[in-house]
Amino acid sequence: QSFKLLGFLDVKKVPCARESVLYGSLGSLVMGLGHFLATSRVRRSCDVAVGGFICTMLGYWVYCRYNLAQQRIRQRMLKEGMQNRILFEGSYLDPGKEQTGSERSDS
Repeated sequence: QSFKLLGFLDVKKVPCARESVLYGSLGSLVMGLGHFLATSRVRRSCDVAVGGFICTMLGYWVYCRYNLAQQRIRQRMLKEGMQNRILFEGSYLDPGKEQTGSERSDS
């Protein structure tokens, strides 16, 4: 079952969206309840809760997307390295192969 936030953001298919909404709602609850317990002002506490939701959700969204981009870069580098390893295996360009003196003089 898919859940669309604001009618267009499909939480199930967009990376980091589900976690951002969950952490945003938790941040909203903590900040709103904390402000209410400190001041006993209901309307202001609701405003703080909405602000806490937005800030927490956007903060975690940026953090998660940054980590996802780093992970994709590492995966791409690893994939290219494995392809190069297969391509150069057994040749004189193989970085894992020890070269002897006679092989060095040939090249």
